[in-house]
Amino acid sequence: MRSETLTIAGHDFHVVVAGDPAKPAILMLHGFPEYSGAFFDLIPHLQDDFFCIAPDQRGYGQSWRPAKVADYAPSKLIADAAAVLNHFSPAKPIAAVLGHDWGAAVAYGLAFRHPERFARLMIANGVHPIPFQHALAAGGAQSEASQYIDWLRAEGSEEKLCANDHARLLGLFSDQMDMSWMTAEKRGAYQAAWGDARQLRGMVNWYRASSLKVASPGVPLTAEDLPNLPAEMLRVAMPHLLLWGENDTALLPESYEGLSELCEDLTQRSIAGADHWLLHQKPGEVAEQIRAFLRQA
Repeated sequence: MRSETLTIAGHDFHVVVAGDPAKPAILMLHGFPEYSGAFFDLIPHLQDDFFCIAPDQRGYGQSWRPAKVADYAPSKLIADAAAVLNHFSPAKPIAAVLGHDWGAAVAYGLAFRHPERFARLMIANGVHPIPFQHALAAGGAQSEASQYIDWLRAEGSEEKLCANDHARLLGLFSDQMDMSWMTAEKRGAYQAAWGDARQLRGMVNWYRASSLKVASPGVPLTAEDLPNLPAEMLRVAMPHLLLWGENDTALLPESYEGLSELCEDLTQRSIAGADHWLLHQKPGEVAEQIRAFLRQA
């Protein structure tokens, strides 16, 4: 693996790449509270056959971290990823985009807005906005599991996450999850990537900029309370793989109910013995599912 710095709209973005640029490319988009290191366990299983591209997204790691919430509008996050994609493959579509957690939101956005730039969409424990908003609004188990979203959105959450050597953030990262993969070395790398409260603000701003609404447990939201998410504009036309760590307690199966109705060609695969951090827990199995899916091309 090697690092590059790209300048996008006048701002620097850190990107990790691995493999031969002449081989089929996969753009890998991480979520919260990770950085490009989200894929460091997976990349060694893929780099012999694919060119892996893993940026620190806006607000994370060594990339640009603006302080204003407006700088994290979904359209801007999607534009960043599109610029990275176009830098590495300006003349032809790449093989696939892989998104995990918040990275899935950007990957879906690319599929909606730039479907001509890549052939296949792959999501690992991430959600399409329409089924996820339905689950968040229902007041049920997903609403209860997602109460942390409004806590993160509150002003000052970054200071609380950073206090006591990131104790609160580490707790959020590991809540009801198998963290046996988190070595002392990896923990140090994550804490270095997170930085201080000023730097953490960019990560949290992804939540603040999102229009998704979270119901209180047992108090469903009405349709009038919800953002407009027109299904005809949010369809996935390309072949789509959804990988799911079965033990995820942050995102529940109800968060993707009805996804098949929004996709032309959906393949779903469960990963047993894994939770939200399946990319770290089962990288070999995830890689085999990716290989099988891309061989169908």
